[in-house]
Amino acid sequence: MDTAIATRPAIPLVTVESSQIAAIGHDAATNTLAVQFPSKTDRPGSVYHYANFTAADYAAFQAAESKGKHFIHQIKPFEEKYPFTRIS
Repeated sequence: MDTAIATRPAIPLVTVESSQIAAIGHDAATNTLAVQFPSKTDRPGSVYHYANFTAADYAAFQAAESKGKHFIHQIKPFEEKYPFTRIS
């Protein structure tokens, strides 16, 4: 059994208004951000988990006027700070 799978938090996702991001969620206990991207088919879009994402980071993401721009400029370029894993 893959322990990484067993230890991943189940993070509820909240739909956001964005053309680049479908939904986001956060697990404060593990400082994990969940991002679901829009689907290009009739199936749900891919979900990624980003580590080391604090409650303050999440509050800033939620408050951003453009979730897509915030993600592209504040999260995506910082893979060393926020390493990610594709969940589904």
